[in-house]
Amino acid sequence: MLLHMSNSAREAQSTPLHSVSVAGAVVREDGRLLAIRRADNGTWELPGGVLELAEAPEEGVIREVFEETGIHVEVDELTGVYKNTSRGVVALVFRCKPSGGFERTSDESTAVEWLMPDQVAERMSEVFAVRLLDALDGMGPHVRSHDGLRLVQR
Repeated sequence: MLLHMSNSAREAQSTPLHSVSVAGAVVREDGRLLAIRRADNGTWELPGGVLELAEAPEEGVIREVFEETGIHVEVDELTGVYKNTSRGVVALVFRCKPSGGFERTSDESTAVEWLMPDQVAERMSEVFAVRLLDALDGMGPHVRSHDGLRLVQR
């Protein structure tokens, strides 16, 4: 039996679906970087999450960092764009500076810590550590792809 597909059905099937997330690379004056241990999988990452439909990226970063850590931030600049090729997630990472609040955990985080740059690679997988380290180098915005575990070289 032959199945016939309309052009619009073929186009819809081949059109990739992506979600956009935002994350804050929050850098304190002493050089320490804000990190969370995620409640759902126990990994250390930058605070962040899915950008809401009507939300500006900078607003999303401010909201997500506060929700997950209790820290208020001011957004400085976009430091990187990271695509997870296996899940279709594009993450926008912004360097931020803390502007108030107090560290606390949330439903999404089981720990909130300020890490030294040399601790980042020890705690985080490569695909998350690079986001914080890229934010420090001042040479961004960086554009990188990864498969969820490792960076994919272009």
